[in-house]
Amino acid sequence: MFSLDWRGLVLPLCYVVVLGGTFMTFSTIYRKRKAMESANLAPWFPSHLQRNVYLSLLHMEPEGGSEKAPKVPDSVIRAALLRRAVEDIHRIIQIRTAKAACGSLLQRGSVGDDLWQRFQRAEKEMEEELRDVVMEANALAPNWGQIIFQSANEIAANTTLRERLDEIQANTEAEKEWWEKRRATIKIKEIEEDGKVTSGDEPVIVDNNTPSATPAGTPSAGSKKKKGKK
Repeated sequence: MFSLDWRGLVLPLCYVVVLGGTFMTFSTIYRKRKAMESANLAPWFPSHLQRNVYLSLLHMEPEGGSEKAPKVPDSVIRAALLRRAVEDIHRIIQIRTAKAACGSLLQRGSVGDDLWQRFQRAEKEMEEELRDVVMEANALAPNWGQIIFQSANEIAANTTLRERLDEIQANTEAEKEWWEKRRATIKIKEIEEDGKVTSGDEPVIVDNNTPSATPAGTPSAGSKKKKGKK
């Protein structure tokens, strides 16, 4: 019968075990190092103020000397959650706008891996944030999680439009002043051009009251000479 030589397999088995352990150790250390580097990277977005306000209202602590925390109206909590969703809409738009640009720059080698890691981490954080907002909305009102981001999108669009209109109105006075100066400059140029055109065609004015060098009744020198010859 066929028999295995276990003594001859000891060395290959030890080699496989050592090699596998080395790869596992290296992989673990590499993942931990990458996780530490990713944690030390600067966040893509600043602190989420609207989320902090909502959580503060939701988990208010009792004031000094009182046993119960003050009751926050549900309308205030819903408004805070809606403002949180509006800020999430703004951040989602920024992520969608920057994703194509970051990917293109990364392929060209114009940016490092740190920037791409920051972007991917921000994208994952936003996915978790959206799920959290939907869960909170459903907890406050049934089926509100299905329409909260639709309402937040409308509010964000109106806010952007209002900011654009305010910017246009703020620049109206400066643009009006610039246009007045521009129109005055154009009028001056037109007047100067009209003056140059008409200056060559101006009529010569003869003053009839100015006495001539030779009076009308006095004969000229030429006529005197002719009379002398006769």
